Amino acid sequence: MPDGQAYIIPADLPPPIEGPSAWRGPDLVNSTEWIYQLTAEDIAEIEAAMRPLVAREAAIAQIRQEDFPLPTLGPKLKRLCDDVIHGRGFVLMRGLPVQRYSIRESATAYFGVGAYFGNARSQNAKGHVLGHVHDLGLSTNDPKVRIYQTTERQTFHTDSCDIVALLCLKTSKSGGLSSLVSTMAIYNEMYARAPDLLWELFQPFATDRRGEIPEGKGPYFEIPVYNYYEGHLSVIYARRYIESARRLDGVPPLTERQTAALDLFDELANSYDLRLDMDFQPGDMQWVHNHTQLHDRTAFEDWPEPEKKRHLLRLWLATPGARPLPPIYAERYGKVDIGDRGGIIVPGAMMNAQLQAG
Repeated sequence: MPDGQAYIIPADLPPPIEGPSAWRGPDLVNSTEWIYQLTAEDIAEIEAAMRPLVAREAAIAQIRQEDFPLPTLGPKLKRLCDDVIHGRGFVLMRGLPVQRYSIRESATAYFGVGAYFGNARSQNAKGHVLGHVHDLGLSTNDPKVRIYQTTERQTFHTDSCDIVALLCLKTSKSGGLSSLVSTMAIYNEMYARAPDLLWELFQPFATDRRGEIPEGKGPYFEIPVYNYYEGHLSVIYARRYIESARRLDGVPPLTERQTAALDLFDELANSYDLRLDMDFQPGDMQWVHNHTQLHDRTAFEDWPEPEKKRHLLRLWLATPGARPLPPIYAERYGKVDIGDRGGIIVPGAMMNAQLQAG
């Protein structure tokens, strides 16, 4: 492999996964147990913490928990974070009144709440810790374009963090559903149906860095889809980037068995027997455990008026108290220190929070 980290391949397949992280979509679609509705008191606390920071135009990228006191909501957020990291693997918080906020107010409130879930990480080569999921009129035919900058379907994938979070500011004219699926449930299905193909996913796959290359690294890294380490089964996956790595020097074509394993994995991820779709409302905040869940977004049609176009803010977070990750994750995460890992770190990038997409 190009960068020298060792793989840890288990001697036998880990047993099927039990517990709340192995959920199935049909069991949750009519439930509200994964939704936390913000109360008037919660919102008042958020606004009381947000307004002085906005008034002095505080650097959003520097906001920490101690800068954003939430006396009664804070303990609730800690419990929700624990459910994301150690329980079901996701939660939707609903009701932040973004319609009455400026972009700075929304970003400050969101970043402050996010500080209770983890430490923000850079999401691109520019050092942006506050991502804008917004159509820029680009095409994924360009190997350096990221899918969130288009109206295309994303396909199920993971990001480079412990928790990936979204705040919905504006919705599209149609489409743009948020989709989640449990990789633990996918594992259980593959274990029962095709353990030989499941075994393939514990072998390394070359994955494209899409031009965002850390110092001293190559244009791709190699890592298994499923990784079992210190009793935890974790997933890292982006089929598009596995496929696009084939264009790079030194990357062989996928074998028939690798392709069959990835195809079954994708088939299960897209199955309505497993996936859960949700229609965002303005003010929704979604928090997802990146190591046990995949996330996706359906294609969408946007509004012609610029001021109405679909717009979400995103955070990548390194969470204190998160699970240990195998050393190979350093190829994507930079390092594997709990609470200080993940993101895209390239030479010269300075951490910053932009208030406009681009």
